[in-house]
Amino acid sequence: MYKLEIELKRGHNLAIRDRGGTSDPYVKFKLGGKEVFKSKTIHKNLNPVWDEKTTLVLDTLSEPLYIKVFDYDFGLQDDFMGSAYLHLESLEQQRTIPITLPLKDPHLPDEDLGSLELNVTLTPKESPLEERRDSMQSTRLSELHRKSQLWRGIVSIALIEGRNLTPMDPNGLSDPYARFRLGHQKYKSKTVPKTLNPQWREQFDLHLYEETGEVLEITVWDRDTGRRDDFIGRCQLDLSTLAKEQTHHLELPLEETRGYVVLLVTLTASTHVSIADLSVTPLDDPQEYSEILRRYGAMKSFSKMKDVGIVQVKVMRAEGLMAADVTGKSDPFCVLELNNDRLQTHTVYKNLNPEWNKVFTFNVKDIHSVLEVTVFDEDRDRSADFLGKIAIPLLRVRNGEQKGYALKNKQLTGPTKGLLFLEIDVIYNKVKAAFRTIAPAEQKYIEEEQKVSKQLLQQNFNRVKRCIMVLLSYGTYINSCFEWESAQRSLISFVLFVVIVWNFELYMLPFALLLLLIWNYFFSLSRDPSDASVEAMFEWEDEEEDKDDKESEPKGFMDKLYAIQDVFISVQNALDEVASFEERVKNTINWTVPFLSWLAITALCFATILLYLIPLRYLVLAWGINKFTKKLRDPYMIDNNELLDFLSRVPSDVQVMQYRELKVEPGQSPNKRRRTNLS
Repeated sequence: MYKLEIELKRGHNLAIRDRGGTSDPYVKFKLGGKEVFKSKTIHKNLNPVWDEKTTLVLDTLSEPLYIKVFDYDFGLQDDFMGSAYLHLESLEQQRTIPITLPLKDPHLPDEDLGSLELNVTLTPKESPLEERRDSMQSTRLSELHRKSQLWRGIVSIALIEGRNLTPMDPNGLSDPYARFRLGHQKYKSKTVPKTLNPQWREQFDLHLYEETGEVLEITVWDRDTGRRDDFIGRCQLDLSTLAKEQTHHLELPLEETRGYVVLLVTLTASTHVSIADLSVTPLDDPQEYSEILRRYGAMKSFSKMKDVGIVQVKVMRAEGLMAADVTGKSDPFCVLELNNDRLQTHTVYKNLNPEWNKVFTFNVKDIHSVLEVTVFDEDRDRSADFLGKIAIPLLRVRNGEQKGYALKNKQLTGPTKGLLFLEIDVIYNKVKAAFRTIAPAEQKYIEEEQKVSKQLLQQNFNRVKRCIMVLLSYGTYINSCFEWESAQRSLISFVLFVVIVWNFELYMLPFALLLLLIWNYFFSLSRDPSDASVEAMFEWEDEEEDKDDKESEPKGFMDKLYAIQDVFISVQNALDEVASFEERVKNTINWTVPFLSWLAITALCFATILLYLIPLRYLVLAWGINKFTKKLRDPYMIDNNELLDFLSRVPSDVQVMQYRELKVEPGQSPNKRRRTNLS
């Protein structure tokens, strides 16, 4: 055991990070990946004087002390100003040593970022009395460190929108932005110009510390160029009143003024769960499991129609993750997203094979939802680094199976390093799920901003081209029947044409589609599940993003560039919609999602019977009366097209490829465990 006394004296010629030619520096000390001390902030000074002291108790000298300097930015992410290592093994013991550490940036090793001046004293523990005294001091320091540095939970916030805000500008509008404060942590949103109903759609995380309160302060401001920003309103949220491991949709009224702020708030990663705790989950308790089965059984098919089911996810562990830190390790954690619900595990530090053993439960509002699990590397001083991602449609889940999923890249088009082991259970009511299929899908509030991509534009163009070529080939085939290129084929076609037209009734149209679905059902039984016909259309390659600095270009040119970019994105999206529509129709017929194909068969059977038994005029009359009286019966009903809502649940070929699981090497194949029969 050793005692290390550190005196942080001053900094010399530190890096400029603010517009005024200065910085607001503070220093962090880390040992073994943990933050052990943080200095005060010296404002507007490149040669700050701290004169602060701290004492650490060490078990070993093999781990270097990592020192990082940052520029404090109010409401924004602090800027990195340089770092240095202090190798403790090289220190002379029982003597105060003055040390000057030059600061460097690992990405720009030749850049001069100034230096730090320290006094350090390393003392070994010798006598039992001193050891006990140091142990008590170590305990006090550990407790202080735990209270002041380590977080005990994560507050995940999605800032959705503002509603009916107070106008602050002469034109009767505002340029609103929002500020968040939780303890010493701050966040500032983007500014949305000229509106009283801003759509922010931003997601960020804050940490809960022991010494900070649980009151989240929110203020809304109007951006005023050249003058002080105008205050619009404020509100507060007591986080202690919210249930943990659950996403809350909140509409907070602004105090002493009009308007609302709409948020999604989730408290998560508050505790570590041991492997033994995984056996005490709702679906593993026979009594609770039976109650859940009754809740979503056939007898409850027409009660609480929006409560379709539940999904339980056990995040077990990962193997062979990508190394994101310079030490060859990572600090991985998982984020689970199901529509707008977002939950997160704790972080396992310095590990490429982490074990989380966390259990999460989501309410299922749409059985066609896709569970997205993303693995990140935590960096408390910067944004988290992406390590891998998987997307799992709920309808593909096999209950009670512990399975290893190969991680993919951000676009879900190619593999990356690592396996993620999950056990997922989905329990739902099929009748509720069927009715929910023909209702509008839930809008996802937070989505990545679309960018112009030459590869994606070419891919969408090729998809539309393939659709057109298929239609042209069918047209050529039909035309060849008229041209009598093959006498046998033309004769058969002529006989079929006469018979069908002579005997055609309207009910035969859905009946023909019904026969087509049944034919493809038997064909799908003989088809190889590993068919790569869709996958062959897409190559495994990542997009290169252009990150050139264009701040010096004229603003007029930038406006034109953004306008051209918007046009390209519109064309890109239009091509995607056209291709996706045809692919979804094809995938319904091809039994890509059996649940949806069975639902289509049921609907077509019902339509065939109706058209056979009821005259067409009565059906058209009933349809018209329903359309004309819909708004009268329910003024707030969301108008929708049931057919389009149904097709929106069918995956396109791109989504089929994204949801396809990567093959796991034989040596990496996990042991599969199925739940024992609870009955």
